[in-house]
Amino acid sequence: MFSYVDPSIRAQLSAKHQLVDLDQEGREIAAGGQPYLSVLGPVTIPRLIHGREVLLEWYPFVRRMELTQVLEAASQVTDGASAAFRELLHTNMSVNSVFALPGFRTADEPLVRVHSCCLTGDIFGSMRCDCGPQLRAAFEQMLAAGNGAVIYMSGHEGRGIGLWAKAITYLLQDAGQDTFQANVSLGLPEDSRDFTDAAVVLRYLLDGRPLKLLSNNPHKRQDLERGGQRISEVVPLVSGITEHNLRYIRSKRDKGHSLPGDL
Repeated sequence: MFSYVDPSIRAQLSAKHQLVDLDQEGREIAAGGQPYLSVLGPVTIPRLIHGREVLLEWYPFVRRMELTQVLEAASQVTDGASAAFRELLHTNMSVNSVFALPGFRTADEPLVRVHSCCLTGDIFGSMRCDCGPQLRAAFEQMLAAGNGAVIYMSGHEGRGIGLWAKAITYLLQDAGQDTFQANVSLGLPEDSRDFTDAAVVLRYLLDGRPLKLLSNNPHKRQDLERGGQRISEVVPLVSGITEHNLRYIRSKRDKGHSLPGDL
C-alpha cells in the first residue's frame, strides 16, 4: 500500500485538483517537486449524525513513500536494529483521513478532533476504552457547533503499536498492568503516535487559520502547534466512561490528560 498512482490517472485527478501534493509546510507544490504528502478529495461521504443525514467531505491523505525508498532503507539495516525501519514502514503505509462538514475549508476557528484509530472501540464497540463514544460525540459536537472535522489517524492503533500488540497488552492489563505499562512490557513505547501529518494537512485545508481542538490530550496540541497549526482553544471531550474502562481512563489522567478528578 504505497502512494503509487498510475500516471494517466494521476494526471486526470491533478487536472481537476482532486489530487494535490504538499510540502512539509502544507503548501501545494508543482509537478516535479519532492512531495511530502498527497491529498485526495473531496470525496462525498453521506453519514447519519445524531439522526441527521450529512454529506461529509472526505480527504484521504498519505505520506509519499515509494517502494524504491523503502527498499533502500531496508538495505541499510545491517545490525539488527530494526526499530527505525519498522517506524518507516508504519508511518508511510498508513492512509489517514479528514472527514469534514461542508464549509470547513472557509470556516473561522472550526472544531477539530484528531482521533487515533481504535478498531476495537470505533468498530467492534469495545468498552475497554472511550474511543468509540469519543468519535461519535465529536461528530455530534461538530454538527452542533455548525462546522468542524475529524482527522482520523489510521496508524495509531494502541497508541501506535498496532492491533496485534494491542491485543497482547489487553492480556497484560487483565493480569494487573495499566495500559502504559503493558506497552513497555512488550519493549514498545508508551505512546509512539506522531501528529505531524495531521498538522500538515490542516495547514493546507485551513490555509493558516486557527482551529478549536476537541481533545483531553495536551500532547496533541503540542504536536500540532509544533507542526505550525494554530490552535485558539482546547475543548474537552469526556464521553463513554464505564466500569470497564475506568482504570484505563484514570491511567490517562495520571499521564497528564485533562480529565475530571472525580472519575
